[in-house]
Amino acid sequence: MIHIQCFAHLREQTGQDTITLEQTSLSVAELLAELSSRYAIETESLMVAINEEYAAPEDRVSQSDRVALIPPVSGG
Repeated sequence: MIHIQCFAHLREQTGQDTITLEQTSLSVAELLAELSSRYAIETESLMVAINEEYAAPEDRVSQSDRVALIPPVSGG
């Protein structure tokens, strides 16, 4: 299983602080496609962090990784 932390408005959209997927390994692109399908969230502007480092779409996520979804941040 892969556990994914949600921050900011993603918590509200998914209704969860942590999402659990049954897969044991998948790419970041596959992860975002699964979340988009499951929760109807816009994933184009999301950043994904694996073990506290930003990840590229081709990077792999495995069940021992710490995964976080990071929404866009604006400031002034």
